[in-house]
Amino acid sequence: MEHEVFGDSYEQGRQYVDILASRGVDWGLIGPREVDRLWSRHVLNSVAIEQLINHGSSVLDVGSGAGLPGIPLAILRPDLTVTLLEPLLRRANFLTEVVDELGLAERVSVVRGRAEDQDQTYQVVTCRAVAALPKLLTWCLPLVAPHGQLLAIKGESAEQELIDVQGTLRKRRLTGQVLSVAAHTDAEPTWVVRIR
Repeated sequence: MEHEVFGDSYEQGRQYVDILASRGVDWGLIGPREVDRLWSRHVLNSVAIEQLINHGSSVLDVGSGAGLPGIPLAILRPDLTVTLLEPLLRRANFLTEVVDELGLAERVSVVRGRAEDQDQTYQVVTCRAVAALPKLLTWCLPLVAPHGQLLAIKGESAEQELIDVQGTLRKRRLTGQVLSVAAHTDAEPTWVVRIR
């Protein structure tokens, strides 16, 4: 399945998974129990949203952590320019090392900082397992370019979280929807809240 999804980029994807399984665990970015599920639960889960991203988009991955979803998206989609935003120094250092090792530095940059301190805008802002939607909107909406979108990868609470922010969305004249997307027909679906 991973071969089918990543095609020519599979080796690069495998190298990233190997880094997560070794250094990612050593640095405390990935739990040891997650190693057997890195492809299914983390990488394929991350790239499921690529079908929602227009060709040539600039992408900001807020609270990138171990690089999810930003690095898998950059590996799968050479047309994207990706910025990994991470406030913690240790994680930012990890991301910088990984981007260099995978040869992604031309299209992927690492910025150490918090979303609320950024002033640039992007066509797509992504986040995965960062915070509840009300907080995410406060941090991320200022970073979404006009006609851009926020893609928040969520768990099964996605519907309820979207209901909780309806007032905010109406005030800002934005629309939100919960989508179920999958990287492959045999992959588990990913729940994503899309705000436009």
